[in-house]
Amino acid sequence: MINNENQLIALETERSDRSFDAIADHFEKKVYGGLKGDIRLAVLRRDIFGYVEQLSQTLGRPLRILDVGAGLAQIAIELAVQGHTVVINDISANMLEKAKVSAEQEGTNPDITWHVCPYQELEAKLAKDDAGKFDLILCHALLEWLADPAAVMSFFDNQLADEGVLSLCFYNPASFDYRNLIMGNFNLLDNTNYKADNNKSLTPNYPVAKQEVESWLQQHHYQIVLESGLRVFHDYAPLKRGGHNDPEAVIRMELRYSQQEPYKWLGRYLHIMATRQT
Repeated sequence: MINNENQLIALETERSDRSFDAIADHFEKKVYGGLKGDIRLAVLRRDIFGYVEQLSQTLGRPLRILDVGAGLAQIAIELAVQGHTVVINDISANMLEKAKVSAEQEGTNPDITWHVCPYQELEAKLAKDDAGKFDLILCHALLEWLADPAAVMSFFDNQLADEGVLSLCFYNPASFDYRNLIMGNFNLLDNTNYKADNNKSLTPNYPVAKQEVESWLQQHHYQIVLESGLRVFHDYAPLKRGGHNDPEAVIRMELRYSQQEPYKWLGRYLHIMATRQT
């Protein structure tokens, strides 16, 4: 009989990068079909757009931007509409087809290049483009779906310009525990072998903790310039009353508390922006 340690090693060996190709419609509806998605985009827009404007003014030109594992690529498309040159990548052709439809609906013919491939194959494609490094790299909700998330840091090192900024948004595993504590799902928390059904669920089974991401950034000589929490209270309110019934008020409060201690560390997702230390 195989012991538990060997079984765990076998499971780790079988892990692979996740594609949402088969459930693109479900992803679009579940992640961005309601207030959760509106909150997510509101925080990211606030964090990223202001920084991009300042960096563009400093450099005296539009930015060159890469979105890795972009999914529906809302932020990247909006940046392209603002006049920046954008490269959008995802492993899922179906997800990028949806993103292309959104870009076409903008009607401004934004400067976007599309690459359908795993990020590990992207470097060779970018080398053929021969357009240089990127001023901004977006990597949102990708780390938790990679078989070896730490390895993507070397890709960032190779692709980010010296004065560039990295935008990492990732699932916060502490929020999983906290929400289930509030909901009384103690049996689930006691089950150390629990895994979500990722054929349907969008809860990652291998999330990376904030401390781990911060250690990667330190090892690769990045300096954190901004940290925010996405959905710092909305998901924890099983009883919707008072201001919870006003979506605009919820977004306003989420934005207010998204960068305040200790609330930002309760976000279902965390957003970190970091620059290269040269």
